[in-house]
Amino acid sequence: MTDATAHIGAGYRAYTTRKLVIVALIGLALVPALIAALSLGPAAIPANEVARTLIGLEVPRRSELIVWNIRLPQALAAIVAGAGLAVAGAAMQSILRNPLGSPFTLGISQAAAFGAAFAVMILDTGTPQGANAASVAIQDPTTTTASAFAFALLAAAIITLVARLRGSAPEVMVLTGVALGALFSAGTAFLQFFADDIQLAAIVFWTFGDTARVDWSELGILSALTGVACLYFLTQSWNYNAIDAGDETARGLGVRVDGLRIFGMVMASLLTAVSIAFLGIIGFVGLVVPHMIRRVIGADHRFLIPASIFGGGLLLLLADTAARLILSPHVLPVSVLTAFMGAPVFVFLILRGRR
Repeated sequence: MTDATAHIGAGYRAYTTRKLVIVALIGLALVPALIAALSLGPAAIPANEVARTLIGLEVPRRSELIVWNIRLPQALAAIVAGAGLAVAGAAMQSILRNPLGSPFTLGISQAAAFGAAFAVMILDTGTPQGANAASVAIQDPTTTTASAFAFALLAAAIITLVARLRGSAPEVMVLTGVALGALFSAGTAFLQFFADDIQLAAIVFWTFGDTARVDWSELGILSALTGVACLYFLTQSWNYNAIDAGDETARGLGVRVDGLRIFGMVMASLLTAVSIAFLGIIGFVGLVVPHMIRRVIGADHRFLIPASIFGGGLLLLLADTAARLILSPHVLPVSVLTAFMGAPVFVFLILRGRR
């Protein structure tokens, strides 16, 4: 009996060690990816010069300005947003017990898009920056971001309220999210129908996900909120494992399933709302990354959640770097690239899963 116990213990240690090594490798891959993101671009900077800049050694003034003022905030925003969207997707797929669960299942992105359109149309935050209507930008990004965030929180509040009134069953939350997504999409289309050329261009400009919008102060807010949410999801990994075994089993193990499900959905919604409010709509990261990680590391949330955090940051950072290089010197919005990349990858994962 002792030998059998020792054998089981050794097998379990090997099991956990292998998964921890995979998580560590994904996290370490962020370092060369970050150096490459800071080095590549219309103005190429040697990797050793980037490293010297980051550690505070003397480098040409031009390289220092490009790294610290332009590329580093953008790269860090991609890492933080990708991590937040991916961990929110991993948590929602467990909470809803639905493989299609993602930050966009609940209509949060549609609500944020409506909030931005409302700011552009009603609060007049989109104005021409040049002599013609083609030169359009968001003149007041603070108001636009606040409006998008407020409507995203409104969607989260409605979902939470409906879940409390009808029970926190997964199908109730999913159906509520689908209904809200359709409602806010219709509202955005209504505003676009009555928008003039400049307002319509500003609305479309905002909906493109773009990590270059974030400055250092906004990056601090985004990082702080994402860090708190990621820490919460990490502490709930055992409970999510219990929920995967079924609600009755989880309750038998002492898990407060209803409260955990509602609070987890609120945290995921807040995390998504913050990312969308600052960066715009970036799709498929929260949907695809957890599936990719799950095929490599398994469904144990003790390892799936940290691996999704690192994997989401890595995927969005690589996508953002590629988006800057594909049409250089023009910059492709990263949301376009993630959509092109995410759809076929997700279909591939589904087909592999069926086999």
